Amino acid sequence: MNVTRGFTGRPRVDNHGLPPGQYDAGDDWPVLSAEVTPDLAPADWTFRIDGLVEAPRTWDWAQAHALPASAYEGDIHCVTSWSKFGVRFGGVSLDAFLERVRPLPAATHAVAYSHTGYTASLPLADLTGGRAWIAWEYDGRPLPAEHGGPARLLVPHLYFWKSAKWIAGIHLLDHDEPGFWERNGYHARGNPWEEQRYSGD
Repeated sequence: MNVTRGFTGRPRVDNHGLPPGQYDAGDDWPVLSAEVTPDLAPADWTFRIDGLVEAPRTWDWAQAHALPASAYEGDIHCVTSWSKFGVRFGGVSLDAFLERVRPLPAATHAVAYSHTGYTASLPLADLTGGRAWIAWEYDGRPLPAEHGGPARLLVPHLYFWKSAKWIAGIHLLDHDEPGFWERNGYHARGNPWEEQRYSGD
């Protein structure tokens, strides 16, 4: 299994390397959602990548698990100001999925969408190069539904609203198309080290 250590972005600073405006949540993991937690069984879960790709494809639970396993160990940061250190997620690197659909050269951005209809927009560069995962385990156990299980997008170097829960797919585009929170005043990228919380930051 490939394990990727956390991205610090800048050298570690006092208080365990908290980005500006953040606090250490310790053992707590606050539950924050824009919609009701769905009742979604692994047998009913699917994940699709389409848009500006050569070969659009949909994976079911078993097909996704047949891809090379990968893990993330590091930190996560929420725009509501909490951070968690030393977390471990298991799943598959998004690169493994993208290799199979072959993004077109024109693809520059992506919209991640959930089985609930939630959307989040991201530059494609933030989803490649070992920086994003489809995750279905947390700390060696199945990812709880309230935290996005059976599977969520994980983009730990950005604020956590970009890591869409209950991930259903990713649509590749040649332009930025704002997602749910981006349409409601949040930053287009959401880099915690630059405190990109809101559109004017």
